[in-house]
Amino acid sequence: MRRFFTSESVTEGHPDKVCDRIADGILDELLRLDENSRAAVECCAAYNTLLITGEVTSAAKVDYEKVAREVIRGIGYDFGQFAFDKCKVIELVHGQSPDIALGVDNSLEKKAGGDDADTLGAGDQGLMFGYACRETEELMPLPIVLAHKIAARLSEVRKQGILPYLRPDGKSQVTVEYEGKKAVRVDTVVVSTQHDEKVSHGQIVADIKKYVVGAVVPAELLDDNTKYYINPTGRFEIGGPEGDSGLTGRKIVVDTYGGRCAHGGGSFSGKDPTKVDRSATYMTRYICKNLVAAGLCDEVEIQVAYAIGVARPVSVFVDTFGTGKLSDEELAEIVKKEFDLRPAAVIEKLRLRRPVYAKTAAYGHFGRDEFSWEQTDGAEALKKYLK
Repeated sequence: MRRFFTSESVTEGHPDKVCDRIADGILDELLRLDENSRAAVECCAAYNTLLITGEVTSAAKVDYEKVAREVIRGIGYDFGQFAFDKCKVIELVHGQSPDIALGVDNSLEKKAGGDDADTLGAGDQGLMFGYACRETEELMPLPIVLAHKIAARLSEVRKQGILPYLRPDGKSQVTVEYEGKKAVRVDTVVVSTQHDEKVSHGQIVADIKKYVVGAVVPAELLDDNTKYYINPTGRFEIGGPEGDSGLTGRKIVVDTYGGRCAHGGGSFSGKDPTKVDRSATYMTRYICKNLVAAGLCDEVEIQVAYAIGVARPVSVFVDTFGTGKLSDEELAEIVKKEFDLRPAAVIEKLRLRRPVYAKTAAYGHFGRDEFSWEQTDGAEALKKYLK
């Protein structure tokens, strides 16, 4: 059966991603100075103003405004109303609620005499999903991989001076045609990129096809019927927070799997790893990737759910979409046996108290080998379950 699936990505200069990057930049600085920092930082950017809000409990003393301006400068906003040295910055940051800290610092299991890994309870209730498939070498769906590569390439050609007329804001979208579950071609590519006032629309179209799409999309996936929509409105000079408001955590599908699988709804950026919205989602990705790498399935989605103040998940659900070498119920039991999903254990396993988060704020949290949750070091041990 022929079908089509579409995913999108955005550049680091997209207003929502500007906010994600500032939030994670602040988190990284907190963790660099105090690895036990608790943070849930959120930002809102609009026109010429940045609002930094949320909760932080840390021994670190961080100049939030300085971090924010450095991030904005690094992204490339040295012009316009939201320029790094021109925009207004408002701070409304407070400490973590003591009511929440009661359960995080001393879980229900620890109170009952549990071990050290029981010390941390989940910072909130919620459900989180992980996913992996054999569609690409990254064990990710092809549409989101290509969309991320196009968006990242937009920033690359801008910063390297290959296309110096580009500006930081931009979006990409890729539609892939499938025959059954096999990706056979790219049907549609959409790219919208901010630019200066001197360049013509015709030049933008030609350059984006050549230096962006042509540089990252495999030629065998493109054909004479592939459709291109490049700056389809014809003009995109005003962008970033000056053109549209931005908000931390608003691009959650871009951050994960491009809509291919379910999403629990929680965002990642600005949150320290005691927040299971972030750490458990990373852990479920790690587990899924290792299950696929071990050959136990070709595609898998895992859901875990937590209760606030409780260390162990209240449920673990596995769906291999009919590709499992064992039943989904058996794989769920293997997951519970082989992987410790308590927050303290997840943090230790994936080394999540390090300042690694700013790099996640654009071009996806998954499918990039530089992150600990993308490693397949557990695959060999899982092969013992193959019959």
